[in-house]
Amino acid sequence: MASRLHAFNRFELKYLVPVEQAAEIRDELAERMDRDLHSPVGGYGVWSLYYDTPQLRFYWEKIEGLKFRRKLRIRQYGDPHGTTEDSPVCVEIKQRVNRVTQKRRITLPYGVARRWCDEREMVDHSPKESAFVQEVLELVVRLNLRPTAITGYQREALVGRDADTGLRVTLDRRVRGRDRDFHFGTRTPDNRFTIPPHLSVMEIKVNERTPHWITDLTARRNLNLVRISKYVQSIEAFGLAPRSVFHVNEADYPPPAPTHEKPAQHDTPPKVGAQ
Repeated sequence: MASRLHAFNRFELKYLVPVEQAAEIRDELAERMDRDLHSPVGGYGVWSLYYDTPQLRFYWEKIEGLKFRRKLRIRQYGDPHGTTEDSPVCVEIKQRVNRVTQKRRITLPYGVARRWCDEREMVDHSPKESAFVQEVLELVVRLNLRPTAITGYQREALVGRDADTGLRVTLDRRVRGRDRDFHFGTRTPDNRFTIPPHLSVMEIKVNERTPHWITDLTARRNLNLVRISKYVQSIEAFGLAPRSVFHVNEADYPPPAPTHEKPAQHDTPPKVGAQ
């Protein structure tokens, strides 16, 4: 059996950016970067089911800033509403070792992934995948992991070209989530925004060093690094833990004031419910 295991290490830098400015940044980045082949115009959905202990161990490890910490999640790309037992998903361990982010994952059918992570069943795997499969099972059983929160957002991704191979920039908007109904295919999920909808999360991911022109871009636009976790946002937004210093408070990032200019007579008023 061929190995489905995919692993990579990166440094990650995160910024909170108003949606309007994010669109400008995307266009500026496109002058030096290429659109990810898997990222259509308008982006694609990313949905993640996070596992944690009843005491929220992984959440507290993030809050306490442990030098080594891990998270287990099942991730799906695209529209989750049509999810079936056969839909492809990734079971992923994301861990932090000092400043380096490491990810290891296997792609397999959704039903198999849930039996592996929820029912603690062994899954078919190749010899090269054995250590990862055993690690996931060991985490789930030893720590009594359970589904805890779902996050979702719309992502646009760009990748570096030429000398910037290895550079990846993602822009995530409409970050939302829920703390129940943990099946991806739930028809009427009780999602709500966990980061104010007028903000995007921009992540710069590099293998070694950040290109100087990226550093110049962030300085020119007065972007400040933030320590933010979409999982932490979901836990705190639903009152599962006290709000921490990492929480994004809408009062700290108020939306732009609405303009009161009268539309031109030829303008058509928007339809109710249009987005």
